[in-house]
Formats: sequence, structure tokens, C-alpha cells
Amino acid sequence: MDLSGRKALVVGLGKSGIAAARLLTAKGARVSIADQKSESELADQLAQLPDLHARHLGGIVSAAFDDIELAVLSPGVPTKTQAIVDARARGVEIVGEVELASRFIDEPLAGITGTNGKSTTTALAGHLLTTAGKRVFTGGNLGNALSNRVLEGGARDVCVVELSSYQLESIVGLRCAAATVLNVTPDHLERHPTMDAYVAAKARIFENQRAGDVAVLNAGDARVRTIATPSGSVRQLFDPRGDSKVDGIVAKRTGARLIDVSGHTYSLTARTLRGDHNIENALAALLLARHFDADPVALQRGLDSYPGLPHRLEPVEILDGVEWINDSKATNVDSVEKSLSAFPEGSRAVILILGGKGKGTPYAPLRELMRTRVKSILTIGQDAPRIAEELGDLAPLTACGDLATACARAQTIAKNGDVVLLSPACASFDQFKSFEDRGDTFKRLVRGMR
Repeated sequence: MDLSGRKALVVGLGKSGIAAARLLTAKGARVSIADQKSESELADQLAQLPDLHARHLGGIVSAAFDDIELAVLSPGVPTKTQAIVDARARGVEIVGEVELASRFIDEPLAGITGTNGKSTTTALAGHLLTTAGKRVFTGGNLGNALSNRVLEGGARDVCVVELSSYQLESIVGLRCAAATVLNVTPDHLERHPTMDAYVAAKARIFENQRAGDVAVLNAGDARVRTIATPSGSVRQLFDPRGDSKVDGIVAKRTGARLIDVSGHTYSLTARTLRGDHNIENALAALLLARHFDADPVALQRGLDSYPGLPHRLEPVEILDGVEWINDSKATNVDSVEKSLSAFPEGSRAVILILGGKGKGTPYAPLRELMRTRVKSILTIGQDAPRIAEELGDLAPLTACGDLATACARAQTIAKNGDVVLLSPACASFDQFKSFEDRGDTFKRLVRGMR
């Protein structure tokens, strides 16, 4: 793709937008930017982009696209924004950041998407392939924009890329030599008008596959296992429960912490992979890694040494026999279900911190798990009253308001053998900049108790 002298516009200055602007500049394009935020709000981002041709700030308007040949969208920018619709109608090429980057990458891509677990599966697949001796770039929606792979140069054997539905909406030719859809449950319905539209966005991860590419699907998810895959791609199903009768299953659970992948048995003993949801993640990651000829013995070493990701059932401290766990990434009910399932049924040892900016979905699906696992409920944030209304009869509940108060309360009531779990089921934006900010605050508060 020759960008020399072309007039390009980057829409949205998040991490991927900055990386896209840097990539376009490096390839000789004349780069302009557009963002809803003001110049003062974007001071840090603009400082990283000294060679801009023009700035359109404070709104995404049609004038920003005047005389533009190529527009690159950050994932958070809806493709239905009127200025973008109008620009496309005038013939402006509109692509996403991952699509742009993929046009400059020679090595094969392994793509991971799903409502939950995609970050862990991406990090795990990257770790497994690295342990097996492959040269790997790991990034995408995980935090390291795919454009950075192009900017860093050098040779790699594979790029392992987390792809959100937002990113997949704007692909054109991006091809994944291996790809998986882990699961699809209600989320981001403010962007996708229906569940069918949301599933269709996820399914685009397989859209450009060719003969011999592998499509990995979760047989335990009814929506996922019926996703159509291209003729010629190798369709591989995995069963995280080990009880499915669906044809075509090549990997499945065979014991409490044992899985079989293409005839090889692997054990999941690392604390960073506890919980049934991580059986699902490991099955998908292993199938992706096997497609790139990773040795099974090395893959077991990778499972044993996987360090985990921050904010996903992240062990923080054990204080006076109480384990404190940061699961701030659990921003929806389905994620909390998976996290609670990692703890023994009947234990009633979990002190659960819930709350934040709710997503409008019911909390009732948590009731059965909470009934047998949760000792006490501590609520924070905007949706605390609704949580109390829907779950308050299951265990003693304290409305704490903020995270510092919740941690102090948890320290008061926790006993040896208990677990204090921050797993909010809500977005963080009512009290924090991000789920990372919320999780980091939790870790700082806990470590201050030493």
C-alpha cells in the first residue's frame, strides 16, 4: 500500500489512533486528525504527533474529511457517524486501524475475539508460542496496537491479535491464518442494534480466510458453533465442558483440570488459569498454537509458566490468611459468573465487591453462583441500589459507596480462608478513568494494609 503523499485522516486519538497516525506518517502520508475532545484534553496525545497536517477537534464533522483520500477509524468511533457515512459516499476509503496495519504485515495473524476471555486467550496464545520458540508479536485490542508491529520492524513468525467487534466492523482484507470466536453473550448493544448484528460482527474474523486456514469455534456456545466459516478453511470445534455430542470436536475437557487437544493431554495447574472459563481459553489458545506447529511439550511448559494478565482474577496479596483478588476487568455479569465459578461451590468464602456504572443488564444470573459461594456483598458506585434490589437477599450486603470504604469493610469482616474479590459486573467510568484505574486503585489499597 503506497501512502506517500496521500492525504489521510485519523479519527479518534486513543492508543490505536496515535499508532495509526505514526504509521501513516512513517509511510509518507500527510496526516490530519479528528476527535470529539478539545485540544487541552488531548495535550498528551498531540505531543506524540508533532508532524500533523491539520487538526479537527471538538467534534467529528464533515469538513474534516474534505480533500481526504483515506480515513482510519479508532475502534471507539462508530462507523455510522454521519460525517463518516457521508465521506464514504463521496468515495473516501474508510478503514480501521487493524486493517491499515495488516496491509504492511508479512507474517500470519492469529486472531481472537469473543465477548469474554479474549484478552486472556490472546496473552496465553502469545505466551505459548513464545515458549515454543516462535518470534511473536502480541497485541491489538489487548493494548499494543497492531500498527506498532509495523513500526517496530524486524521479523516475526506470527502476530497474535485480540480483535473486538468494533475493530472487526471496519476490516476489508484483514486475514487471520488462524482465528477463534470464544463466546458471544449480550454486550455493546448500544453500538450493535441486535444480537444478530453483534454475532455477525464477531464472525467477520473468519471472513477473509483461505484454504488451509483454521477457524476455531466453541461447541459449548450455541451462537458460536453455528457461525459459518469459509469453504476451504479448517473448521475446528472445542468443548470446554467435555459433554457435547456435536460433530467435529478436536479438543475438549477430560477431567477437573485436564484437557485433550488433538490427541495430547495437557494439565492446567497454574493459579493464573483457575476457573472453568480458563479451560475454554486454554483450549482455544492451544488449538491456535498447534496450527503454527508449536511442540506439545513446550506448550505444557507455557501453560505451567503463564503469568496471567492484570485485572483478570489477578492475585494481589494474602493477608492473615485472606486472599485478595483483582478482577476489575469483569465489567459485565457474564464475566462475574465465570470468575465466581473459579471458587468451590458451597464454600461461602467470597466477600464480593460489586458495582460501578451499570450496563442495563439484569444481575439475576449471578444468584445461583452467589448463593453457594458468597459470604458478603459490598457495593460501590452508581448501580449499587439496583444490585441491592436484585441480589441483597442472598448474603449480608453493605452499601460502601466507594472502593476505599469497601476494602476497609472487607478487611474488618474477612477471616482466615476467605477471599476478597473485586469483580464489579459494571463499567468503571462513574468513579474511575478505566477498569485498569479501578484495579490499580484496589491493589494500592490492599498493599497498604500490609
